[in-house]
Amino acid sequence: MKHLKTAGRYIRRSPYQALSATLIMTLTFFAISIFAVLTVLSVNLINYFETRPQLTVFFKDTVEIAQIDSMKAQLEATGKTSDVKYISKEQALEIYKNINKDEPELIELVTADILPASLEVQARNPEDLKSLAKVVSGSEQVDRIVFQEEIVDTLISWTHAFQAIGIGVIAILITVSIFVIVTIIGIKITARKQDIETMRLIGASNWFIRVPFLIEGFIYGVMGAMIGWLLSYGILLYTTPILESFLKGVPIFPVPPLTIVQILGIELVVALGLGVFASYIAVLRYLK
Repeated sequence: MKHLKTAGRYIRRSPYQALSATLIMTLTFFAISIFAVLTVLSVNLINYFETRPQLTVFFKDTVEIAQIDSMKAQLEATGKTSDVKYISKEQALEIYKNINKDEPELIELVTADILPASLEVQARNPEDLKSLAKVVSGSEQVDRIVFQEEIVDTLISWTHAFQAIGIGVIAILITVSIFVIVTIIGIKITARKQDIETMRLIGASNWFIRVPFLIEGFIYGVMGAMIGWLLSYGILLYTTPILESFLKGVPIFPVPPLTIVQILGIELVVALGLGVFASYIAVLRYLK
C-alpha cells in the first residue's frame, strides 16, 4: 500500500507525462482490441461460407430423379463430401420466395417449372471442390455447375493479409509504448536523484526504491488497456446494427459477450507485463 501511494504521488507530480504514457498505451490496446474483434468476425465469416453449399449442380428439365440419385451416390462415394442435399423445383421456389419475401412483384413472376432442380454439395476440404466438379461435369443432364472455392480462398487470403498487417501495426505500437514509458520513467528517476540518494543513506534497499516506479508502469498499462478496450467495445456496439443490415443473411454478429470479456482479460495480462517490463528497463538503465 505504501508503494502504491508513492507511485500515485509520482503520477500526480507530473500529470502531463502520465497522460502521455496513458494515451500511447490506450492507442496500443485500442488497436489490439479492434484487431482481435475483426479477427473473430473474419473467422466467423469464413466458417459461414465453408458451411454453405460449396458446390451446386443444376440439372436440365429433362433429368429424372433416378439419375439425380445416381449422381448423388457417385459424389458420396468419393469420400470427399460432408453433405449432399437434393433440392427439388418446389424447394427451389420456396428458397426463392424466402430470399425475395420483401419484393412480392418478383415472386409473382416465378413458378417452380422455370427453376432447376439441383444438388448442394459440401466438401470436407475446399481443395476437393474441383475434383468433385469433375465427377458430375461430364453428365448430359447437368446444366451448369457453380462452386464457391474462389470465395473461400479469397476470404482466407484477405484474412491472412489482414492478420499480417495487424500484427505489424501492433508490434510498432508496442515498441513505441515501451520507449515512451522507459523515457518517462527515466525522466522521473533523474528528477528524483537526490531523494533516491537520501533513501539509500537511511538504508532503503534497491527494490524498495524500484517498486513504486514498477507500479507506475503497471498503472499506465492497465489504464491504457481498460480505456482502449472500452473505446473499441463502444465502437462495436455502435456499428453492429449497421453491419448486420449490410451483411444481410450472414450471421457473424453479435460477438459473444464472453469473447469480449476474454479479450479484456488477455489485454489486462499483456498490459501488466508490458507496463512492468518497460518500467523495469528504465529502472535498470537509470537507477544504478
